[in-house]
Amino acid sequence: METFLIRALQLIMSLSLLVIVHEGGHFLFARLFKTRVEKFCLFFDPWFTLFKFKPKNSDTEYGIGWLPLGGYVKIAGMIDESMDTEQMQQPMQPWEFRAKPAWQRLLIMIGGVLFNFILALFIYSMILFTWGDEYVPVQKAPLGMEFNETAKAIGFRDGDVLISADGVPFERYGGDMLTSVVDARQVTVRRDGQEVSVYIPENFMERLLADSVRFASFRYPYVIDSICANSSCCPCRPASG
Repeated sequence: METFLIRALQLIMSLSLLVIVHEGGHFLFARLFKTRVEKFCLFFDPWFTLFKFKPKNSDTEYGIGWLPLGGYVKIAGMIDESMDTEQMQQPMQPWEFRAKPAWQRLLIMIGGVLFNFILALFIYSMILFTWGDEYVPVQKAPLGMEFNETAKAIGFRDGDVLISADGVPFERYGGDMLTSVVDARQVTVRRDGQEVSVYIPENFMERLLADSVRFASFRYPYVIDSICANSSCCPCRPASG
């Protein structure tokens, strides 16, 4: 139960961040172009709002709704999630969305998506800054690769180290590597200290697509953590009798 509550809280906090950034993009562009924002709401608030306040001398009311499926900013002169159509029947005011030039209206509308894109770049940049872009080169895999049955049928063997495809060296494990393999006429592998050629049939891609197991994956060593001593769970214990 405790784990569920923690994950639920993490989900709500993540959604809150995305909503605030997205709606903040609309909000900042609207304020930049002197467009009145009547409400900034985190989450939706049909029928009632959990919390709301309006600063003195401000046109914007800030609130928190009870339905965590998004959020909205209510911009004057614009039909949005609030579905306020009565305002559109009034004379147009200079501080309304509909009174602004087309390029300003466009920026206000795409501001949320733009800010989400900037957030994604920032998060990815921080991940690279913290952990870097580390990977194990295919040619330096210490235990080689483990292949599926379709690959073994044309000549690959578990423990083979992938070297090159038609003379082009492999670098990283991924979709590009698989494309290089299926498009090649022969793949060079290192097996038992010697380079061996594996010839790729023309229908290899079709055979792989029919296989539910990936073409190859890195082999990892198994490490024994502990053995149950003086216990029936130990397979090495001699049978009594």
